[in-house]
Amino acid sequence: MKTNQDITLSPDLQSHSAGTGPTRTQHPVYANLLPPCNQTCPAGENIQGWLSLAQAGRYEAAWRTIMEDNPFPAVMGRVCYHTCEVQCNRSQIDSAVNIHAVERFLGDEALKQGWTIDKAPPTGKRVLIVGAGPAGLSAAYHLVRKGHTVEIHEAGPIAGGMMHFGIPAYRLPRHELDQEVARICQMGVTVTYNHKVENLLLEKEQGNFDAVFLAIGSNLSKKVDLPAKDAFKMMDALAFLRQVEDGTVPRLGRRVAIYGGGNTAMDAARTAKRLGVEDTMIIYRRDRANMSAHDFEAQEALEEGVNIHWLRSIKSVEGMTMTVEVMELRDGKPYPTGQFETLEADSLIMALGQEADTAFLKNIPGITFTPDDNVCVDSHMMTGYAGIFAGGDMVPGERNVTVAIGHGKKTARNIDAYLNHQLYTPAAKPATIGYEKLHRWYRTYAPQGTESMRPAAERVSGFDEVRYGLPEQEVLFEARRCLSCGNCFECDGCYGACPQKAITKLGPGNGYSFNYDICTGCAVCSEQCSCHAIEMVPGP
Repeated sequence: MKTNQDITLSPDLQSHSAGTGPTRTQHPVYANLLPPCNQTCPAGENIQGWLSLAQAGRYEAAWRTIMEDNPFPAVMGRVCYHTCEVQCNRSQIDSAVNIHAVERFLGDEALKQGWTIDKAPPTGKRVLIVGAGPAGLSAAYHLVRKGHTVEIHEAGPIAGGMMHFGIPAYRLPRHELDQEVARICQMGVTVTYNHKVENLLLEKEQGNFDAVFLAIGSNLSKKVDLPAKDAFKMMDALAFLRQVEDGTVPRLGRRVAIYGGGNTAMDAARTAKRLGVEDTMIIYRRDRANMSAHDFEAQEALEEGVNIHWLRSIKSVEGMTMTVEVMELRDGKPYPTGQFETLEADSLIMALGQEADTAFLKNIPGITFTPDDNVCVDSHMMTGYAGIFAGGDMVPGERNVTVAIGHGKKTARNIDAYLNHQLYTPAAKPATIGYEKLHRWYRTYAPQGTESMRPAAERVSGFDEVRYGLPEQEVLFEARRCLSCGNCFECDGCYGACPQKAITKLGPGNGYSFNYDICTGCAVCSEQCSCHAIEMVPGP
């Protein structure tokens, strides 16, 4: 006959012995470490910070936290490629937090509620910005918040740059974009449209500007030597997208080919489908695994009926016939095989990359260029000419909207310091916390909620937005999936676990404090802290 047995495990006293006894050899400290989402955000957002406010339903406070770094949350919630989610520690458990969906909700909510941002009193300093794209508008926002007078000279008829002319409306609705741009202008930023800067130093002098920020986007398509005899209609992708935005849609014919494998190529192909082109094809010299476009862009294009000819390179064009060579990859690089095919098309759209127009800077002393004609800047984003800064697509680096917005913020901080005869020195970042450092003593399974999409057949019928946002309840759920990596979220775990009652609650938002007079250094508080916001450091 079996008897009842006590199956309670004996307390593990041995593992804590190093910190207890007559002399304490270690003690706990609260430490805010850097979550990987924050660390990888090109705009430098405090993602963990605003997620913690959003999960409490404090939407305006969450939005204001975003606006410390990024003036376009409604835009970025739609078009950012969210590297933050790629690095999210939650993906090691089930799936990453849907960060961009929460940001989109907060951005849209701010527009609905009419929330505004205050600015500092006027400083009397004047800054000229060349280009009203994402980098220029971001810099203008941060500078005007500091109280500086900002003027933007824009060559085009409308603000937004590549956000407006390079990203189709089905990905970025113009209503939200225009509202976020208008909010910056309403803060006091002056924009002069249809004004192409030709003599920068003269405009700087005549306008009595104390500093200049060059923020011209990549509005020139790269050229390719493509033998063509009696060629059909050829155009570059940026010009095509701009014409569609302007309402002057070119005649494309029944069959359209797009040459290239980046996101612009995908946008051009999907736009052509929406214009009624029956046969839309992409020709690309690499395979899907090695394309420069994001995979979801290719997937959505395929769903919408775009044909993609992988591992093909156009060699010549004659009439409506293209001769393409089959390629093969070696170490990710395409090499010709000597095998040829023919494809038929009525129009060819070139999407082989873009570059900025820097010709007007060639005669300015001190400004230098890279071999591929990018502007050289120092660690403070300043060119070789004192007081002239550059960022966004004009400087070496990755080219996308989020990077440009981050450049605008970084440059604005450096310009502000320059105007005050100082050098901007960013605060040192704490160590990044990976999943292996989290104390995951419990398990949950709550996979990501994803936005629904319009069916492909409906998507190609027009330029309405293809992806829906999350409703409020799902936004709250997503925000609450955040693990708060490396940052205390006041769960009271340490307070309840301390055997010596050495931890004092300081009230909501203020965290806790340790009473080292009675703390034994046993490390129980640290070991139960799931987000690793407590570290044990050597010493009594």
